[in-house]
Amino acid sequence: MASLTRTFATLALCCLLLGSTNGQLSTNYYSYSCPNLFTTVKDVVASAIAKEARMGASLLRLFFHDCFVNGCDGSILLDDTPTFTGEKTAKPNNNSVRGFEVVDQIKSAVEKACPGVVSCADILAIAARDSVVILKGPTWDVKLGRRDSKTASLQNANNDIPPPTSSLSNLTSKYAAKGLSAKDMVALSGAHTIGQARCTNFRDHIYNDTNIEASFARSSLQSVCPKLTGSGDNNLAPLDTHTPTTFDNYYFKNLISKRGLLHSDQELFNGGSTDSQVKSYSSSSTAFFADFTSAMIKMGDISPLTGSNGEIRKNCRKIN
Repeated sequence: MASLTRTFATLALCCLLLGSTNGQLSTNYYSYSCPNLFTTVKDVVASAIAKEARMGASLLRLFFHDCFVNGCDGSILLDDTPTFTGEKTAKPNNNSVRGFEVVDQIKSAVEKACPGVVSCADILAIAARDSVVILKGPTWDVKLGRRDSKTASLQNANNDIPPPTSSLSNLTSKYAAKGLSAKDMVALSGAHTIGQARCTNFRDHIYNDTNIEASFARSSLQSVCPKLTGSGDNNLAPLDTHTPTTFDNYYFKNLISKRGLLHSDQELFNGGSTDSQVKSYSSSSTAFFADFTSAMIKMGDISPLTGSNGEIRKNCRKIN
C-alpha cells in the first residue's frame, strides 16, 4: 500500500511539473527560484519614478506595446543589429516608447539576485504593476512564467498597436484581435491618466476636431503644439492635465468635459457605445480600478511563451 501511495505521489508531482511547463502562468512562479524578485524589481522602479514621475507611465506603456505585438514576450526590448530589425523603430514606438534603461537596471539587479531565472517579459509585467501602485493606483497579483522571444516584428508593431488617430470602431477591433473586449479597451485606456504625449500625436485633434473643448485646445495646447507640421513635433503635453502623475479616474472626467488629449481618447466619449462606461468610471474610481486590474491580467495572458519556447535572456536588449 505504501508503495502504491508513493507511485501516485510521483505521478501527481510529474503532472504538476508538466503543467508548469505547458502554457500555465502562475502568481507564485518564482516563489522558490527567486524569492526576492518582487522587492528587487519594485526598489528599482520606485527609484526611477522618484527621479522622474513620468517613468511610471513609460514602463506601463512598454508592457502594453509588448503584449500587443505577438504577445507578452519581451520582443519590444530587442535592439536592432546589422542582421536583425526589432520593433523599436516602428511608427508607434519610434522616439516614443522609453524606459529601456530602467528595464536594464531591473534586469541587472534581478540577475544578481537569481541569475538566469527571470525573463525580461516577466520583468515588464511586474514593472507595469509596480508603476501603477507607486503612482497611487490599484494593485493586482501578476501572473508569471513567460519566456523571452528570439524574434520581433516591425510589421506587426506597425499594424497591431492602435494609433492615436483611431476611431472607436478601429480601437474596438484592434483590442478584439487580441482577445480583449470593448470593456477591457475602455478600462485599459484609463492608463492615460498618467504620462504625456508628443505634439505630433495630438496636433490634428486640437486643430481639426470639433469634439474638444475650445478653450482647452486653444489656451492649454496650441501654444505647446504649433499647427505647422515639423514645428514642435516632440513637445509634450500631459494626457491628464488635472493629475498627470497620479493614477486615478480623472482621465474619464476629462473625457466628459471634452478634454481628451488624443483623438482616440475622446472617441471613448463621443456619443458612442462606450459613453456609459466612461460615465461609470468618471463617478467611481473603484469601478475603474476593478476593471483595469482585471483587464491588465487578461492582457498579460496574450500568447505567452512558456515551457521550452523562447529563452531567458541574459541581456534584455539581445538574444542570447
